[in-house]
Amino acid sequence: MATTDQMSEMTAPAAGASPELLVLLTAMPQEQLESVLANLTDSLPVESLLVAAPEAVSKTAYPALRIVAAPPASASWTLTAADFVSAYQAADKNKARALLMLGPQSASLGSAGLRALSNAVLTTATDLSVPCYDLTPNAGLINSAILYPLSRALFASRVRFPLATELGLSLRMAERLAGAAQRLVTVDQGETPLWPINEASVAGFAVGQFDAGPHVQEVNPGLDLNTVLPTVTGALFSDIDAKAAFWQRPRQLPPARDPLPQSRPSDGAVDITPMVQSFRLAYTNLYELWSLVLPPNSLFGLKRLFATDAAQFRMPDSLWVRVVYDFLLAYRLRTINRGHLLGALIPLYLAWVASHINVAASGVSPESHIEAVAAAFEADKPYLVARWRWPDRFNP
Repeated sequence: MATTDQMSEMTAPAAGASPELLVLLTAMPQEQLESVLANLTDSLPVESLLVAAPEAVSKTAYPALRIVAAPPASASWTLTAADFVSAYQAADKNKARALLMLGPQSASLGSAGLRALSNAVLTTATDLSVPCYDLTPNAGLINSAILYPLSRALFASRVRFPLATELGLSLRMAERLAGAAQRLVTVDQGETPLWPINEASVAGFAVGQFDAGPHVQEVNPGLDLNTVLPTVTGALFSDIDAKAAFWQRPRQLPPARDPLPQSRPSDGAVDITPMVQSFRLAYTNLYELWSLVLPPNSLFGLKRLFATDAAQFRMPDSLWVRVVYDFLLAYRLRTINRGHLLGALIPLYLAWVASHINVAASGVSPESHIEAVAAAFEADKPYLVARWRWPDRFNP
């Protein structure tokens, strides 16, 4: 996506009626770009589209599409604050009614998914349309363990992927996200992820979730768990801190989706031994740091987990909820350096992943277990609210 200070360079579209939908594409390989453009042509009325792509696109290959050249931007694995500023600037410049933002892996989003995301913001009162991806059981587990349960418990949202990289936006949703993003742009050049679900919840805007079918998550060699988890968790913790006055008030969760989406077949058995060993090593080396963040009951639960064989390795949902909530509280209070804090969460997350894999191997549906975890976050929200208001009450 284009960065915020480059939108003036965007090539103006040919004269004609203002587009109904502005489609903003991020940088992607040429083969994937062609796949996305073909899907757009098949799924949406091309006369109402304006496509902004950072790569040079042959207009002769897609004569029916109005394509403009967006300025180049560095490739990113997720949408960032700067992307949302650029998106609104582009929509306002071209007088579009709505936007469709397509991230770096949008080539796997089929015609039906594109149509659903677009039509929701064009033909209904929906302000934000979000895909529900069909992933293999062991994909997207940071989302399943932390992002989804927290956004569901605190913002009363059942959106399964709150950090989706494909979004449909009404013009007023795009304007609100740009305003929220602008504050981040001034701090870190806009590289921080933004949380559209949380913004929509605070604004009282309508959100729609649509099945997107199988989704391919390509491995980015420049990213690893030590980068991704602190980045997205820290961004979410900061957003939760900023919106504390909103989420502390009780809210009604929308009805559950029926039935739950079924996970695709697994790629095969996963050896959890390295994850368990990483947790055990961290228990030895990081116990003193964890003791600054976690109360005695949680530390005792981790001690029992430390002594458990890999085959029986299970982290109780209630323990994981308290770990995340107490790390969130420590992030807010700056109990320790935030970088060290988020790094210390990684081996605990790996323990949750190992436990989740064992639960699924026992015959429990992975999606059912994730829903149970999210429900445990909801049930224990009063604990977080109490500690947020009176952080010293539960100290030993």
